[in-house]
Amino acid sequence: MGSFEGDGYKLKCEKDNNVQHAALFEIENGVEDAEKGDLLVEVETDPKQHILYSAGDHPPIYLTIFFGFQHTLISISGVMAVSLLVSDVTCANLDDDIKSTLLSSSLLMSGICTIMMSLIGSRLPLFQGAASDFLVPLLAMQALNKSRCNLIQTSDTDTNQTTFTNSSGILIVNQREFILSNIQELQGSLVAAGTFQFLIGATGLVSLLLKFIGPITIVPTLFLSCVFLVRACVKFASVNWGISFMVAAVSLILSLYLSHRNTPIPMWTRKKGFHIMWFPLHQVYSILIGILVGWFVCGVMTAAGAFSPGDKLARTDTGLDAIIKADWFRIPYPGQFGPISFSTSVFVGFLIGTVTSILDSIGDYYACAKMCNLPPPPAHSVNRGIAIEGFCSLIAGFFGCGHATTTYGGNVGAIGVTKVSSRDVFITTGVIYFIFGIIGKISAVFLTIPYPVLGGVLFVMYGMFIGVVLSNLQVVSLSSSRNLAIMGTAILFGLMIPYWLETNPDAIQTGSATTDGMIKLLLINPNLCGGVLACFLDNTVRGTLKERGIEAWQKMIDEKAYDMEEFDGDVTIYDIPLPRFLKESKLFRRLPFIPPLRD
Repeated sequence: MGSFEGDGYKLKCEKDNNVQHAALFEIENGVEDAEKGDLLVEVETDPKQHILYSAGDHPPIYLTIFFGFQHTLISISGVMAVSLLVSDVTCANLDDDIKSTLLSSSLLMSGICTIMMSLIGSRLPLFQGAASDFLVPLLAMQALNKSRCNLIQTSDTDTNQTTFTNSSGILIVNQREFILSNIQELQGSLVAAGTFQFLIGATGLVSLLLKFIGPITIVPTLFLSCVFLVRACVKFASVNWGISFMVAAVSLILSLYLSHRNTPIPMWTRKKGFHIMWFPLHQVYSILIGILVGWFVCGVMTAAGAFSPGDKLARTDTGLDAIIKADWFRIPYPGQFGPISFSTSVFVGFLIGTVTSILDSIGDYYACAKMCNLPPPPAHSVNRGIAIEGFCSLIAGFFGCGHATTTYGGNVGAIGVTKVSSRDVFITTGVIYFIFGIIGKISAVFLTIPYPVLGGVLFVMYGMFIGVVLSNLQVVSLSSSRNLAIMGTAILFGLMIPYWLETNPDAIQTGSATTDGMIKLLLINPNLCGGVLACFLDNTVRGTLKERGIEAWQKMIDEKAYDMEEFDGDVTIYDIPLPRFLKESKLFRRLPFIPPLRD
């Protein structure tokens, strides 16, 4: 390809079979022939070798299992945190058996959804886990009645019957039935919200959604989540602030301050023998390492008797009975918590979470394709992915998980670090989660993690979440007074209405207790209040698509905006295996989630 000379050196470059070779030689006595000089540096690069294993490749089984465990460890803290928050909201913390069942169901559904996404969904290497977008309406419900889980046990000596009363004076005859009723109320609403998301994907309405909902709507809506996420963090961390700050500090130091460093890992292979591999291990597992360090410190403090009797949630021996009593094998199943019920107000809150989850997942799809150096996913792939996420959320509702499933961006980032994007790896991750979900002892072990450790993890996780939300503003014109006014007004409105209702719980009096409760649950949700106002103003106040940031989002799903020759693969990577007679059917090809017939 050419050579370049400097003072005493010569660089020779050549290309052989699309592989670039570069060699730097020291020229002896000004001799033109570089072969007579001493070889100093030799670099061999392949411009198309962006990753080690692409989406359609099949790595060796031992590597597949290793990378599958890696993605499991990266995502397990997020799944666990969301499930435990659901347990807290539904008062399942009062019953270790129900709490363990909720976590087992979440692990099982994460495994099933991840496998389905890789096989028949978007066909991208993506992990599907518990969606935090659905926590806000649950935390809003908790804010309306802060004392409903504070049960006081009373015994009737005449009837030998034990009853419970919460601090609001409500009599609860059976504690377990009370918890199950709270879970059942979420199930019907989640099934309905999952059905809505499935229909959005199956009918191809995703592109229509992007015409009306853009960054100006999404940023205030998701940013207002911090109103109640902050309370969840404080609830866990306030058990022991020192340990929570320590866990957060360890995670932040490893992931941010040491992000430019690699960890030396001793390796041995037949080809190279013993050698050192430099890999950012501490950055990839920063949250997991923070959990283990915090867990270990709590264990030492428990053994040393450093915790007071009131710090039982910080002790590591609090949940030992749950581990002993847990079954070795427990297979979650639909309807395990009893018949489902429906709440209109919870459904509306879940609907807001569904819309934000859809838009977040679309962004993750394109980010994953870019990370894997694949063409942007075509419309049929995106539609299938959203439909599968909706279908899995629907199934999660029947299982009683209390949350939907969504794509985890952290695992997309891990692909960029490991350079392995094989779908086999994510199918293996799904299988590992499935196994975790049916082994009851594993779920029980996770439940012994002390509260302040989880508090420190939530600091980092939701801090990153809010940062990612704000990153959507990069495509919005922040010099536009229109945009600033809409976002500022929506955020203020979303903070103001819930605060007013929380400080004046009896302000709404319609004459019907049911109607009062429904209105309160709608207005106490900051996402709903701020998001609806932002969407209304963004679509009624004059502004260009470019100014609103919608033009950039629409370009993201436009295949014509990309040069397909610059990618490692072609769009056939997104096709699902179908019999040819179905592909040739004109009626079947009209479905928006079916790939086109190719020669």
